[in-house]
Amino acid sequence: MPRFRMTVEYDGGPYVGWQRQENGPSVQGAIEAAMLSLTGETVSVRGAGRTDSGVHAMGQVIHADLSKEWSSYQLQNALNAHLRLAGERVSILDVEAAPEFFDARFSALRRHYLYRIVSRRAPLALEAGKAWWVPKVLDHEVMHAAAQRLVGRHDFSTFRAAHCQANSPVRTLDRLDVTRSGELIEIRATAQSFLHNQIRSFAGTLKLAGEGKWTPEDVEAALEARDRKACGPVAPPDGLYFMQVDYPDVIPDRRRPVIDADTDDGDADDPS
Repeated sequence: MPRFRMTVEYDGGPYVGWQRQENGPSVQGAIEAAMLSLTGETVSVRGAGRTDSGVHAMGQVIHADLSKEWSSYQLQNALNAHLRLAGERVSILDVEAAPEFFDARFSALRRHYLYRIVSRRAPLALEAGKAWWVPKVLDHEVMHAAAQRLVGRHDFSTFRAAHCQANSPVRTLDRLDVTRSGELIEIRATAQSFLHNQIRSFAGTLKLAGEGKWTPEDVEAALEARDRKACGPVAPPDGLYFMQVDYPDVIPDRRRPVIDADTDDGDADDPS
């Protein structure tokens, strides 16, 4: 069966998350419904990572197997037409044919996420639901200095959800940068995989540093505690975006490529 790789953008607000669930509409469910309407087939879509309710994506990568060949142009336009007619807040940005051994999740080398904070007194109007409103001035330089204490390979037990099902809390964090442009503070994170709620836990903790309530040393101490109780408050989902997935130039010819042990569990790709 032909396999297709697609890049997807979505507004997470109307959905219970990426993954198909019984308690409400999901992004995965919306795409699968569009494929059913288009092809008459029940198609299972696999994503590069999961996101929680309210979390957005600008570069989620998925793959799906269809029973017939499509041109990339035709499949993208047809799926977007069905998504639009259904009123979904989901867009297929790119479609390309993929080898049968490509797997959107297990072939991934790195995942990139962005967390957006708007630091100002006035509440959000245009950005409501798209960023975390913090009605006070945050020191982004202190936040960045604190973030560097988290970069590297660590036991991130402090920064994962209590119900995270990952086999191991150990992850390698390649990047955690904090920058500011006017009222907007951006936290950018890169790793091969993340734990459930890891980035939102980072964001809530770094906010404490930006407020002057915590020092970079306090953030490091929270990391070393390996205890969820040592974490700052979990930031809301509104500001989190799944930005991009990196893949090797040549995918090994096997169903599940040999990858870092960081991704050997069920919740490895759900940082939200």
